[in-house]
Amino acid sequence: MALFSKLFGGGGKKPEPAPPELYKDFAIFAVPEKESGGWRLAARIEKDGKVHNLIRADVIQTKEQADAAALAKAKQMIDEQGERIFR
Repeated sequence: MALFSKLFGGGGKKPEPAPPELYKDFAIFAVPEKESGGWRLAARIEKDGKVHNLIRADVIQTKEQADAAALAKAKQMIDEQGERIFR
């Protein structure tokens, strides 16, 4: 049974995201996705009930590095686009 769970993605829990980092009134959650070669850079940006999911093609070796890169990329997007990221 464990073999089928691994093959078809069943049985595994998703790790709980770290608490959000607040930046310019936006809440940023680093939510990297496990890939075969490491962790795909991903983050969720929230403000006033609006949500933007940021997913990049970058795959980084460790979860900690992916968390840090996701936060940095989300901050860059907020600086460049502000509220427009929700359009």
